Amino acid sequence: MDPGRQDEAMLPDAHAAHPIWRYAPQIARPYVQLARLDRPIGWWLLLLPCWQGSLLACSAERLTPNYFHLFLFFIGAIVMRGAGSTYNDYVDREIDARVKRTKKRPLACGAIKPRAALIFMIAQCFIGLGVLLFFNPLTIALAMISPFIVLIYPYAKRVTSWPQAILGTAFASGALLGWTAETNTLTPAALSLYLSAILWTIGYDTIYALQDVQDDIAIGVKSTARLFGKNVRMAVGVIYASSSIFAAIAALLSGAGLFTIVGIAGFSLHLIWQTYQTSEEISAEKALSLFRSNRDAGLLLCLGFFIQSIINSL
Repeated sequence: MDPGRQDEAMLPDAHAAHPIWRYAPQIARPYVQLARLDRPIGWWLLLLPCWQGSLLACSAERLTPNYFHLFLFFIGAIVMRGAGSTYNDYVDREIDARVKRTKKRPLACGAIKPRAALIFMIAQCFIGLGVLLFFNPLTIALAMISPFIVLIYPYAKRVTSWPQAILGTAFASGALLGWTAETNTLTPAALSLYLSAILWTIGYDTIYALQDVQDDIAIGVKSTARLFGKNVRMAVGVIYASSSIFAAIAALLSGAGLFTIVGIAGFSLHLIWQTYQTSEEISAEKALSLFRSNRDAGLLLCLGFFIQSIINSL
C-alpha cells in the first residue's frame, strides 16, 4: 500500500509501526481497527488486572505463578477487548461520525456495515468463551457478569457524568477473575484489589476523555473529564491515591512481602507523575500519551507481585 494512503487510513491514536497494521491485507484493516488490534493499550489495560489478581493470589497461597492461566488471560483480554470495542463502535457509530478523533472509525465512516460488525463481535465472543471454559466454575460465573456491564457503557455517557465508573467495574473485573482462578474463592483481599483497579480505570479514562472535552460538550456526551473541569488534576490525584491505598490494603490482607510493597510503591509513584502532568488545558497528544503510560504503571504492580510469588513459593 502507498505510505501516504496508509497513513490516511489510520486512526489518530493508532500505531503506524504496529506489525498487525503494517502486514494486514487491505480487506482486513477495517476489522483490525474495529477490534483495536492496532491500538494494544486497550487489551493491556484489560489484561493487567487479571495478571495482578492471579499473581497476588499465587503470592498469598505461596504458589508459583500459574503461567498457563496468565497466557489464557492474555488471549482472553485481546479477543474480549476487541468484542467490547466492536460493540461500543456499533452503538456509537452516529456519535463517532461527529467527533474529530473518531470520525474515521470503520463503522462511523462506512468502511464496515453494521451487520458485519455484529457478526465479527459474535465471533470474538465465541473465542473468548472457549478461553473461559479452561477456568473453574466460580471464575466462569463471575466472567459472565462483565458483558452485561459492557452493554450499558456506551449508553451511560448519554445520561451520567460517571461513565468511567461503569467502564471501571467491567475492566477491573479481571482482578476478581485472576484471584478466583487460583483460589476458587473470593476474599476481602480480592475485593480490595478490585476496588483499586476500578479507581485506577476511572483515573486513566478521565485523562483519556480530556482529548474529547470540546467535542463532547458540543454533542452532549458526558464524562468525568467534563465533570471535574478545572479541578481535574486534584480529582485524578484523589482517585489515583485511593487506588494505591486499596492496592496496599489488598497486599496487607494477603500477607504482603517486600517486593509486593516495592511494586505498589512503583505503581503509586507512576500515578503521582501522571497526576502532575494532568490539567484541563492538556493537549490531546499529551493526554493520549499519559493514558498509554498506564501499561507501565500496571506492569510495575505486576512485577512486584510476580517476584513476591516466586519468593513465597520457594
